[in-house]
Parts: sequence; C-alpha cells; structure tokens
Amino acid sequence: MVKDAILSINEVSCHFGSFKAVDKVTVEIQRGSITGLIGPNGAGKTTLFNAIAGGLKPTSGRVTLNGHDVTGKMPEILFSFGLGRTFQIPRPFARMSVLENVMLAPQAQIGERLIGPFLYRRLMQNQEDVIRKRAMEVIDFMTLAPLADHPAGKISGGQMKLLELARILMGDPQIILLDEPAAGVNPSLAGTLIQKIEELNAEGKTFLIIEHDMDFIMRHCNPVIALTQGHVAFQGTPEQAQSNQLLLDAYLGAKQDV
Repeated sequence: MVKDAILSINEVSCHFGSFKAVDKVTVEIQRGSITGLIGPNGAGKTTLFNAIAGGLKPTSGRVTLNGHDVTGKMPEILFSFGLGRTFQIPRPFARMSVLENVMLAPQAQIGERLIGPFLYRRLMQNQEDVIRKRAMEVIDFMTLAPLADHPAGKISGGQMKLLELARILMGDPQIILLDEPAAGVNPSLAGTLIQKIEELNAEGKTFLIIEHDMDFIMRHCNPVIALTQGHVAFQGTPEQAQSNQLLLDAYLGAKQDV
C-alpha cells in the first residue's frame, strides 16, 4: 500500500465483449507525486484514464479519491471532488476567446441558470468579475496573457495544451491527469509546460501523466507505471525502469541518461 495515496485503483477492469482492455489493474498514486504511465499503443492507458476520470464506467473494480469511492462518477462530479483531466487532442471552444474558455470552467455559475440573468443580475455580475480576475491570473501563470482575446481555435497546438491545463486549474484540482501533454508540442512550449507542471507540483498538485516521450518520463516522473495488454507490467523508479529488461525490450529500447 502506498502511504498517503490520493488516488487508489483497485482491481479495475474494462472489458468490451471478450476484449479485456484493462484487466484487474491495481495501482495507487501517492499524494504530491508526478507519476508516469507508459506502455505501447493498445496497452490500456487511455482506457484506464477514462475509467478513473469518469469517461467510462469500469466493468468491475473500484476507484477511490481521497478515501471516497468515485467509481463511475461523471467527470463534472469528479472535477468538484478535485480531479481534473486533459486530453491528448485539446478540445477548446474554437470561436470563443482564450479568456472566455477559461472563464467557462468554474461550475455552478449563476449565469448558467435559466432565471439567473433576470433575478440575480448583480450577483451574477459580481461572480463574473471574480471569475474573470481569477481566469486572468491563471492565463498569466500559463504564459497565455498576450493571447487572452484571441479565438482559441486560432492558437497553436502547444498553446491549446496550455489552455486546457489553465481551464483545469480554475477548479483548483488536487490531482491532474494529463494525456500525452508533450505530443505535437514544439520544444519551447514543451519546456514551458514542463516548467508549469513542476511549479504546480511544488505547490502540492499531484499528476498522473500518460506520455510516449521516454525522455520526458525518465526526467520528470517518479514513480513510473507500465501497462501491457491491460495489465501492470512494472511499477518503480525511473532508475529501476531503465534497468528492467522487459521495459528495455518493449518500450525503452536502450538505457537512457537522465
């Protein structure tokens, strides 16, 4: 058992007919860690993410967040519980500005109620002012302030990934699941993204990261979990991963400098 686990996945399976995409996976994510999740295509990584983050109800097993059973809960419920998740392909509202995208993230906004704009106009305006201020702080932190008024669909793919993380931060999550954050991102923006992940981790945020970039995993994640054919094949430190023959053969190819 992991001491002070923020997230526990216990015997979780996701079956599609006879195909076992994830089969009895048990792992625990330590609070304050940056945990890397690796494995070849088809290993079950994204399916496991979906089962954790509410995009897919597990066939069996249990997901526990801060001691609460959240198995099969909807993503918006999990967001309110302190779990945020990004996707490999960002999904902003393309015609809305970067700022508007971030301002949409907080839940239970008065303006979302049918009668809110009519009966609670002043309260709605006050809440919107608070959200706008917070959104600008988050956008500035993510180095997107110069793009605040730009349509989200017109910024680069790397900037969209920064934007997606900014939207998640509006919920002040305790744990963030990142699906291939470095994929398709130029080295400069990838460096910015890594810097922000490490700054947030230093502030106490926990990360679980799927990534095919082994240099990213070995330099910035500890521990490392490897899946293969829906099963956990390895759990350990980056140093142990680089000495594990199964991983060297299947994923890493050769020992890397870290």
